[in-house]
Amino acid sequence: MAQADAGAQRRGRLEQHEGEYRARQIRLGTWVGVAVIAIGAVRVHLDWQGGPLLVAAIAFVGVAQAAMALLPWRRLVDRPWLPRALIAWWLGNLAVLLGFTAYDVAALAIYPAGVTLILASTAALASERAVISIGAASLVGYVSLVLTRDRPVTGTLAALSLALMAGVMWFCARTASNRRRLDAARLSAERRIEALLENSSDAVIAVLPRGGVTYCSPSVRTVLGYEQGFVTSDLLMDITHPDFLPVVMEWWLSVANGAPGSSARVESRIRRADGAWIYADVIGTNRLDDPSLEAAVISIRDITERKELEEELTRQAFADSLTGMPNRALFRDRLEHAIARNRRGGGRITLLLVDLDDFKLVNDSLGHNAGDQLIASTALRLHQQLRSADTLARLGGDEFAILVEDINEFEAMDLGDRLLAAIRRPLRLGNREVVCSASIGVATAKASEGEDGPDPGELLRNADLAMYAAKAAGRDRYALFDPAMYAEILREADDRAELERALADEEFVVYYQPIVDLPTSRLIGVEALVRWEHPVRGLVGPNAFIPLAESTGLIVPLGRWVLRQACQQLAQWCAEFPESAGRIRMNVNLSARQFQHEGLVEEVGQILAETGIDPHQMVLEITESLLMQDTDSTIETLGRLKSLGVRLAIDDFGTGYSSLSYLKRFPVDILKIDRSFVDGIDTENGDATLAEAVVQLGRALQLQTVAEGIETQEQWSTLQDLGCEFGQGYLFAKPGAAEAISSILGDARNSN
Repeated sequence: MAQADAGAQRRGRLEQHEGEYRARQIRLGTWVGVAVIAIGAVRVHLDWQGGPLLVAAIAFVGVAQAAMALLPWRRLVDRPWLPRALIAWWLGNLAVLLGFTAYDVAALAIYPAGVTLILASTAALASERAVISIGAASLVGYVSLVLTRDRPVTGTLAALSLALMAGVMWFCARTASNRRRLDAARLSAERRIEALLENSSDAVIAVLPRGGVTYCSPSVRTVLGYEQGFVTSDLLMDITHPDFLPVVMEWWLSVANGAPGSSARVESRIRRADGAWIYADVIGTNRLDDPSLEAAVISIRDITERKELEEELTRQAFADSLTGMPNRALFRDRLEHAIARNRRGGGRITLLLVDLDDFKLVNDSLGHNAGDQLIASTALRLHQQLRSADTLARLGGDEFAILVEDINEFEAMDLGDRLLAAIRRPLRLGNREVVCSASIGVATAKASEGEDGPDPGELLRNADLAMYAAKAAGRDRYALFDPAMYAEILREADDRAELERALADEEFVVYYQPIVDLPTSRLIGVEALVRWEHPVRGLVGPNAFIPLAESTGLIVPLGRWVLRQACQQLAQWCAEFPESAGRIRMNVNLSARQFQHEGLVEEVGQILAETGIDPHQMVLEITESLLMQDTDSTIETLGRLKSLGVRLAIDDFGTGYSSLSYLKRFPVDILKIDRSFVDGIDTENGDATLAEAVVQLGRALQLQTVAEGIETQEQWSTLQDLGCEFGQGYLFAKPGAAEAISSILGDARNSN
């Protein structure tokens, strides 16, 4: 319906333009008639001897002809009878001219000039056929005048006059034809432009510098909801949002007073006809120097969807999707503003980092929906403990940040206690009630510290260090930042860098501790143990660097290197002592990080293939506590390792509290009794009983047992009595270089 109305309006405007053109041409034609009458009046005045009545008649005709120009031709041009009336009018003028020329003996020369004027008027309004018809009538009239004259007209003059009128007739006919084609092309172009503007996404308005709208595109109805005739310069000001009005006025002055052809753009909010507010991109171009416009052309485009999308993207960029709170980026921005705001007054800024304890257990046991519910509930509880001016943000995962201004250290400690108590309150997640705790790091700084105040990144780092200190101290507590924490971090960073360098320079060495058959003391295997040949500290034991390697992930490349070295050494022994070395096994420890490494099985298989050792001689040791983590995945990995042909041992058995049902599922071959049970085996009945239980369990499950840390004859004797098969410890040999094992293997070969 709206498109039909717009089409009707477009056709109405085109018809209006056509009507105005025709009205102007009719008025021009009336003045042509007046001109013809004026020519006759001059002739009458100079050469005729007519009386007052004749002069009055001519004057009446002239006045009547002139009065026709004053008629409301704009309203009359659309009447269906007007084309026939115009032709009758032109023929009437021709008849008057013919009668005048027939009466006046000397006026024959005036006839062609009058005919020319009539044909010119006809060509401006009528069709080519009408021009030819009136031209033919004028030629017939001229011939009749020539033939009926009392005074004969020379043939040459008559022929020239006829040729002249025929030429004028042909020219005017062609002019009428060309005009018709130009009018059709113009109307077609106007229709195309109007159709394009009607379907344009921009509303185009031509505004005069001092107010007034000279043109409004049909698309204004789509963009603004107003009818074209209703749009005025006052309306454009009225529908502009008050907050944008000063900027829009300044923009309009720049457009109206700018250089010809210059453009300016502004964004505004505009009220549509239905009352809805939209965002608009407005472009104004100065066309005051264009005679066809003499106005500024304004283009208005609705950009509401784009602005809403930008606002949504901004919200997503600076707000947490789960809680709606500020995210890390927005929190950093607010922290910077708080530092700048407090710099002059020297106010204190306090930053608290809150990290939930064991949040991963909630996700793993209750699901991610429960985890999201816990995050949202914790955010609400934290918010309830804060002032309206404080900032609470979620930095990601289960970590929150709180920015508080103008509180001292004691007030920060009180806030930490209140936050911990709020988090500690029981919370129902689904069908279960859980109690959660958190670790909080607190860092404070005066905004006047330094030339530009405290560095936001440094303040966040300090709070983070304090938070990890709280976790290390037992969790469910807060910790205040101490500069010593930063020194500890630097020391750890230096140690890591040094460890990376040592790994790159291969400063590590593998020592081997014998594993013997307890009844015979015969060497049945060795355990590979890594040492660090530090260029300054000398030989460093594993306790000094293995925990750091484990925490930093460097244990993965280090463990791979140890495994390769051990396999290469075993291959060398087998080549040198094929009889004695072919019966021993090589035990290599796998750390938790190594075992969880995705490419572990492939790496072990590749090293076995490269070194060419018998996979059955390789024993991979895994701690009991590691086996109890994600048991299904652990069993799968153990099965893949077992498929390579290697044997598997549980190290430190008895300390991990594994259940018998799980132990039966693990494809292991060897149980290693932890040294803590061996230490008191000859003095404490409890340790002897536990060791005996492990031996009996291994025998029931058809597993070999190895006792670690044997240092005395009594321990050795007791373990033999309990039925333990193998053992290792200082009683037999300390860990040593490969040469020491080579000596043992050589002695065994010689004894054979």
